[in-house]
Amino acid sequence: MTQNKFMAMAIEEAKKGLKIGEIPIGCVITNKEDKVLARSHNSVVSRKDPVGHAELNAIREACEMINSDRLVDCNIYVTLEPCIMCASAISKAKLKRLYYGADDLKYGSINGNLNFFISKNCNHLPEIYDNISKTDCENLINNFFKGKR
Repeated sequence: MTQNKFMAMAIEEAKKGLKIGEIPIGCVITNKEDKVLARSHNSVVSRKDPVGHAELNAIREACEMINSDRLVDCNIYVTLEPCIMCASAISKAKLKRLYYGADDLKYGSINGNLNFFISKNCNHLPEIYDNISKTDCENLINNFFKGKR
C-alpha cells in the first residue's frame, strides 16, 4: 500500500530527528502523482524554534517547492497525530488527505483532547486516515519518552 511506503519514509525522518535529540516525529508530503514534495522531522531543539514541528517544516518546504500557499490535492503523512497548531496549518494549506500513525491522547487534534477538525474554526477538513504503521510509530515515540523518564 502506498500509505505504508510514505509512512515508512516519515518514520525514517523521525529517526533522523531522534539522532539529533529531537522528539522523533517525521512527516512526508506528496502530490497527487505520489511524488514526494517534502520530508521533515521536528527541529524544535536543534533550531531553538518552538514551532519547528515536522508538519510545519514539511508544509513550508512543499509550498516553496510548488510556489503556492495551498497544497490542494496533496497528502500529508505524519508519525504522530498532529497537535492543534499543525492541524490548523494542514487545514489552511488545504491538504487533501492526512495519514498518521500513533494517537496523541494528550495534545492530539483528532482523537486527543482537542478535536480541531470538528470545530467551527476549521475551514477545510481533509480526509483523515489513522493507525498507519501504528505499532512502529507508537514504539518510536514511547521508547523516546521512556528514555527521558
